[in-house]
Amino acid sequence: MQWLDRISLSLLLPVALLLALAPFAPEPHLWEKLKLLFAGTLTRPIDIFDLVLHGGPLVLLVLKLIRMRSQR
Repeated sequence: MQWLDRISLSLLLPVALLLALAPFAPEPHLWEKLKLLFAGTLTRPIDIFDLVLHGGPLVLLVLKLIRMRSQR
């Protein structure tokens, strides 16, 4: 996981937050896709792509924060 150490937190944080919350109205894509996932209706490839696109950076941010905490 050394590649995760090379990602700047100051870059990852705004990217993760912006993509997780975009678009701001009427509701963020990530929230919409998570609702589809939990309802079992996340089947269209574009919806799966949207989930990965909007949720991926947030997952990386969480992993980075966990790794930074464990290295203390």
